[in-house]
Amino acid sequence: MSESQRHETIAQLLTERAFASAKELQLMFKVSAATIRRDIDKLDEAGLAQKVHGGIAALDGATRPRAVSLPFIENRDIAVEAKTAIAHEAGKLVRDGSLIIVHGGSTCFRFGQHIANRNVRVFTNSMPLAGYLSEHGTCQLTVGGGDLHREPGILYDPARGSYEFYASQFFVGALGVGTDGLLESHPLLVRFINDMCDLSNEIVVLVDSRKFRERPPKLALPFSRVTRLITDDGLSDRDAAMLNDQGVTFTVAQTKAGAA
Repeated sequence: MSESQRHETIAQLLTERAFASAKELQLMFKVSAATIRRDIDKLDEAGLAQKVHGGIAALDGATRPRAVSLPFIENRDIAVEAKTAIAHEAGKLVRDGSLIIVHGGSTCFRFGQHIANRNVRVFTNSMPLAGYLSEHGTCQLTVGGGDLHREPGILYDPARGSYEFYASQFFVGALGVGTDGLLESHPLLVRFINDMCDLSNEIVVLVDSRKFRERPPKLALPFSRVTRLITDDGLSDRDAAMLNDQGVTFTVAQTKAGAA
């Protein structure tokens, strides 16, 4: 495939989703990492897309009718600074001795790492987080059982009855954020999120600012159920205004780049 064909394919991809990672594009086109970096640079210089950490993003206002969930192992290494800042901010909300639920996903994984040695009991459906806490943490750990959904690394059993506990807080991420609330692409994730919300006193949403450009098809959680949303300082003025208009209490975590 020629350079111009790759550029056309990438541009088309970014009309369907807000972000494509460099690694994903390298595998898609079967070219070197250096070639993809040059492609990204040229698309950015031409004003056709925006070069971002880990890959390339659609310009604000571009058409994005759907979003695709990346595998956890790949998504984990995207926007690390933003996710780490969000995790530190979320850690301030955790009360010692409490029971908290931590959902799957890469931002919640960073949060789980941050509170691994706190005096808390953690319930999670995330295989990667459970593995990390088992090996490196001192907190009490309970893992939700069920079928493994490999790409997000999440366990879920749709046939299971209700859990017999009530949590102080449910920390949850999302594939996207729209004007109505949190958005997801998989109906089982939507169901699990709502199940856990029913078992929690507070619902704390952890999403990096890229997620405001994603538009998955399913509403997972309306803003009316959200206690607090934490994002990073890449949040646009437009998205901040949208959150204010929806009455959402939110915190902007400062990254090193944003603080400089």
